[in-house]
Formats: sequence, C-alpha cells, structure tokens
Amino acid sequence: MESGWILILIFGLIAVLAAIGTVQTLKNKEVLGFLFNFGTFAIFGAFAVATAITQGFPPSLN
Repeated sequence: MESGWILILIFGLIAVLAAIGTVQTLKNKEVLGFLFNFGTFAIFGAFAVATAITQGFPPSLN
C-alpha cells in the first residue's frame, strides 16, 4: 500500500502549523516557543520535501 501521499500531507500540515506558530511567537517575543516551533518547521518541512522527492509527487496511482 502506497502511503507516501498520506505522509506528505501529514508532514506538510505539521510544517505549516509550525510556521504559523513561529510567526506568532516572534510577535510575542517568546524565545523558547520560537526555538521549538522553528525546529519543528525545519524538521517536518524537510521530511515532507524528502518524502515528496523519494515517493514522487503527485504519487503514482498504479
């Protein structure tokens, strides 16, 4: 079963939410929140891109 598109969707959604959190913590000048949000954005964003590259995007239907 090809689950590559599900992983891309989940990793991408987490990365987008972490990017939003990063911007909000910058506005509130929260250093620890910024570090955790930016780290999450970087890691899950990289996983989403790597999964899209290795599994192919859009994923094959066969």
